[in-house]
Amino acid sequence: MKKNPDIQFRSATEIKAYQESRLTEELAYLQAHSPFYQQMFKEHQIDLTAIKTIEDLQHIPVTTKTDLQLHNEAFICVDREEIIDYVTTSGTLGDPVTFVLTSEDLDRLAYNEYLSFTTAGCTKHDILQLMTTIDRRFMAGLAYYLGARELGMGVARVGNGIPELQWDTIRRIHPTCGMVVPSFLIKLIEFAEKNNIDYNRASMQKCICIGEGLRNQDFSLNTLGKRIQEKWSNLQLYSTYASTEMQSSFTECEVCQGGHLQPELIIVEFLDDNNQPVKAGEAGEVTITTLGVKGMPLLRFKTGDICYHYTEPCACGRHTMRLSSILGRKGQMIKYKGTTLYPPALFDILDNIPNVKNYVIEVYTNEIGTDEILIRVGSEERSEAFSKEIKDLFRSKVRVAPTIQFESADYIAKIQMPPMSRKAIKFIDLR
Repeated sequence: MKKNPDIQFRSATEIKAYQESRLTEELAYLQAHSPFYQQMFKEHQIDLTAIKTIEDLQHIPVTTKTDLQLHNEAFICVDREEIIDYVTTSGTLGDPVTFVLTSEDLDRLAYNEYLSFTTAGCTKHDILQLMTTIDRRFMAGLAYYLGARELGMGVARVGNGIPELQWDTIRRIHPTCGMVVPSFLIKLIEFAEKNNIDYNRASMQKCICIGEGLRNQDFSLNTLGKRIQEKWSNLQLYSTYASTEMQSSFTECEVCQGGHLQPELIIVEFLDDNNQPVKAGEAGEVTITTLGVKGMPLLRFKTGDICYHYTEPCACGRHTMRLSSILGRKGQMIKYKGTTLYPPALFDILDNIPNVKNYVIEVYTNEIGTDEILIRVGSEERSEAFSKEIKDLFRSKVRVAPTIQFESADYIAKIQMPPMSRKAIKFIDLR
């Protein structure tokens, strides 16, 4: 792939011109190879020769998660023999969407995370402790490994969970950087305190954090970030934001004033509910156009995430756009242990468990400021084995397991149908 890492330090005008030249290539590729976009361009009579600027993209309809769900295969742009890697999204619409990557896409993914790590100040002299899964059809864990290899960092692939193994790895290998869901750092701290481990003298100097926000909109640390920093005071925290669909990430630099766009890999718009660009200073839905993806490129894809964006130059010397932490969620989006979920995905699992008579899903904010899910299950079967069966099913479908609490079916029925309600209530948002 073409590489131009210096573009992030050029002027905003140069960055825009560069992206628009890449956009022309992207549209030509979609016209030649994407069944979904070929049909879209034909149906809406899109004249691609008239799309020359980022502003011109407004003449093209947006792509939604529903489009991906209903027409998954039509987004594939290559022959099956060219597909090297298969991954899936987290299943936010009830059933995960499959994404395919070519050899070129894997190279691009590695380069994206190389840029991400260097933005956060990592070098080949660092050793990375990878505290996220690299299996379960999860793109991100693989991306981090490939990016670290591209940079030349050593990597300890520990995976998620198991604080004892994490600390044993820190003791044995002396990693300097962690890749982790930030709320797990709380568990590492608690384990260290119980076992007399002086974590502030450990080798770990920084952590790049995924899946949960660390900062408020003024870039100060939020509740979770403060709780980590108050304990592990010499650990530098960086946020990175990404998704399977965009195959790119936005990572904070040492200034920690938002995640930096990588202009070589993605174009971003911020749209309102009517798919119009938001005004300066307003939050909008992150809408992305991938650059250089071969297997399943996307054009004007609405991610569902709401962010502010900043265009003034950063003190680090980059002139790229920066994204705030995720402000809110379209509808009832839940961020749980690094995974994005919607209630229908949870309903779909519970509705297919024979011994579950009824249920209510409660989402609330825990003491460290992140989402928690409690599922009250109405069932005659209330054993630990059944609870484990439910949790294992959740892990297999959406990679995470919520808290399960058994109740009588009559009690759940009363919660579902309060006196003034005309429909059964299965989801209660207490955030």
